[in-house]
Amino acid sequence: MVRPGLRSRSLRRVYRRTPGGTTTIHFEKRKPKQARCARCGRPLGGVPRGRPRELRRMSKTSKRPQRPYGGVLCSRCLSEMIFLAIAGQSS
Repeated sequence: MVRPGLRSRSLRRVYRRTPGGTTTIHFEKRKPKQARCARCGRPLGGVPRGRPRELRRMSKTSKRPQRPYGGVLCSRCLSEMIFLAIAGQSS
């Protein structure tokens, strides 16, 4: 029996085969949910799903797209907002 802290179902069970031929269970934290657009709620492309520790190791450019509001708004919402801003300035 494993220690009580690992008996929780919030941890993911990963089966690993050891060099000796036995299969052991490793317990890992689950992946977080996918980042979503702040305006429409669609999943954001180019934003990795990772725990804060993993994201800290990544460079800033690999964590979100390089455009205005990258990692916050999806490309469709961004283009709509830019279009509305331009249309509002001309009138």
